[in-house]
Amino acid sequence: MFFSICGNGITDRYADMSHQAVKSSVFPVSVGLRSQALKLKFASAAYDGHYLKPAFPLKQVMEIFRNRLSMEVSPPIFHQDYINETLSLIYSPFYRDDKIYDAVLNRPLMQDNPEGFDLSPISEESPDWKIDFLPTLCPHCGCDMEGDKDSIALSCKNCNSVWKPGKNGFTKIDFATIPMTGDDIVHLPFWRIKAKLSGVKLDSYADLVKAANLPKVVQKGWDEMDFRFWVMGFKVRPQKFLSIATGMTLAQPREKMVSELPAGSLFPITFPLKEAIKTLKLCLGGFIRPRRPFFSMIGDVSVTPVSYRLVYVPFREKQHEFINSAYCLAMIKNHLSMARNL
Repeated sequence: MFFSICGNGITDRYADMSHQAVKSSVFPVSVGLRSQALKLKFASAAYDGHYLKPAFPLKQVMEIFRNRLSMEVSPPIFHQDYINETLSLIYSPFYRDDKIYDAVLNRPLMQDNPEGFDLSPISEESPDWKIDFLPTLCPHCGCDMEGDKDSIALSCKNCNSVWKPGKNGFTKIDFATIPMTGDDIVHLPFWRIKAKLSGVKLDSYADLVKAANLPKVVQKGWDEMDFRFWVMGFKVRPQKFLSIATGMTLAQPREKMVSELPAGSLFPITFPLKEAIKTLKLCLGGFIRPRRPFFSMIGDVSVTPVSYRLVYVPFREKQHEFINSAYCLAMIKNHLSMARNL
């Protein structure tokens, strides 16, 4: 997802782009729609052929993507960010006979054979990477952990714990649940993040009421209630992302929480904490009023995360949507299902 804070507000865009990683005028600059339309397999040394080594710096490629997307945004642009980007190295097949051929279409790239075409200056590599597996046994009690195939964390209901995988095994996640009883309850994961801000005063709920210009009179004790960002722990479409995060952040849930996994259904965690942290400036732009003065100074605002907690928030499941009336939030089930493929 690509977000821009500009003079007209906050724009969003879902992007799926590619760029040549080998510096050559012969091969196409992009694979186009092939990465989306064709079935991909993991690269392996078992497949015959010469694998050309990437030579184009990734940082430079990302800047090309940013410039391409920025052309669709009206200036002035105050802030931009990629959210939940997935970077992949894709090998596209070509072969050489009398000409250079596209191996997918079995057609020559150009009518005339390029003069002086030589692969020798381009380095090769062997795709000898391997996939490692982790046993999904709870590191604390040894029981089987649960999680969907696209989940980035697993839960153990035997010892009430949640774990995320890493290079050195599983790491425990601090979590809590807002309890609610009922047979139609589904708990959705949210990241509750405490952050230190500079350039804007937002330490308490009283500060939030003033900064967001909420139709409320600041009450006694609100200046002692810490402010937290609330960002989804699951994927949603870019068009809904900010409205949900803003709604939850303005709600500032204060219900009593328990450090236990709910007995009902758990929606999978698919949006990582590091990406949630990247959205905090965007969330500020979503609720601070008036917008325009804040947008012009957002470059001087810094947001530093201090602590976090994963919180399972209860929603009632209806026929077509999940609803939490306390926070005035409704999420269409089909939208959440399709967003899991993003």
